Order: sequence, then structure tokens, then C-alpha cells
Amino acid sequence: MKILGIDGSGLVASVAIVEDDNLVGEYTTGYKKTHSQTLLPMLDELSKMVELDLNSIDGIAVAAGPGSFTGLRIASATAKGLGLSLGCPIISVPTVDAIAFNLWGAKGIICPILDARRGQVYTGLYSFTDEGEFQVLKPQVAVDFREFAEEINNSNGPVTFLGDGVPVFKELIAELIQVPYRFAPAHLNRQHASSVATLGSIYYRQGECETAAEHRPEYLRLSQAERERLEKEKKA
Repeated sequence: MKILGIDGSGLVASVAIVEDDNLVGEYTTGYKKTHSQTLLPMLDELSKMVELDLNSIDGIAVAAGPGSFTGLRIASATAKGLGLSLGCPIISVPTVDAIAFNLWGAKGIICPILDARRGQVYTGLYSFTDEGEFQVLKPQVAVDFREFAEEINNSNGPVTFLGDGVPVFKELIAELIQVPYRFAPAHLNRQHASSVATLGSIYYRQGECETAAEHRPEYLRLSQAERERLEKEKKA
């Protein structure tokens, strides 16, 4: 089974090919370019490097959100376009789940935090059993970090934080978190399409797929433009 993974949910752009239990190739960059400039060229370069025939893939796993609204739209449009042209299914992988999956086998609680602005984070709580089974303890949610800190403290720790929200909320973590905690190292603390593809492979085997036409990003909350429009309508 061959799965293409795509992640454009944050500043990082990433594509990967996973075949059965092997990572065939991955192209990841955190450089400040728009994903419309990077994702397709990266996929083209990766395909050439590993001599990939896109017609041979069984499914496309995409980080479906939450995350950057623009990045999610670009990644989802890329996945939908490929899915329609190749006639293969889409596997929607929750962004926060995929980031937590970076730390496969880690002990304790895994808490990805993505900066959602205005003091909020996209986050969730995860762990792995001794047998390596991935467990979602708290599904991904958009929440005020101060509010979520109480739930983290009730988790009994230790907690590993990762994600682009770590630098933003590091001082609050030190102030509010009462259980033992640590931060994931640089090579594991951002989005990776290899994690999206690997987790997508699991979902694919479980039949959790959709058609390209059915696929939609999962934003978890309204965009700033939508919030401003609703505010104007309330005042009207």
C-alpha cells in the first residue's frame, strides 16, 4: 500500500510517500514561502527523486486542519485536484493528531499546541500504550490556553509539548503548568507529511476514506474575515 502525505496546515510545507512500513521519501521545508509556491514543486521533485508514478498511489492523506486557513485551503485543493485526476481516495488526518504522532512511543502525555491567535491554541492530549497503540485522550480543539492548562494539570503528566505554539506560549507554560513537562526537539516539533501519511495508512486500512469531491478542511473555528462579518451583521 502506497500513501501520499501532504501537510500545509502551518508554516511548514511537507510532502511524503509511505509504502507499507517504509518511508520512501519526504520533502519538508519551513522557509517563508507560500504553500502555493512550494507544495506542487516539492511533490514534483520528490516524485522524480524516488521515481514515483503517481498513478501507483492508493490514497492521499492530507492534514485536514485545524491550522492556517490559507495553508489548509491550498493543501486541501492540492489533495482534491490530485484525487480527482488520479481517481484515488482522500484520507483526512486531523492536524493535531498527526503532530502528536511524531512522538510515536513516547512515554506520558503528548500535547501539541498550535498558535491560533488571540490567546487561543489548537491542541489535544494524546498518549501511546505500551504496545504502541495511538490514543486520543482529548480530541483536537480550539481553546484559550489558560483554560486548557487546568486540563493538562489534571493529566498527571509528564507532558511533552510540541508545535509552533511552544515559542508563543512558553512563558505561560512555565507559569501555569504544574505537572512535569518537557519540549520536543527541533526535528520532531513541527508538521511532517510522513506522520500524516503513516497515520493515514492506519485510517485507510480501517476504511476511513472519502472521495476527493467530499473532502473539506476542518477549521474548528471561523476565519477572521467571517468573524468580522458576523460582528458587522450583529451591529446592523
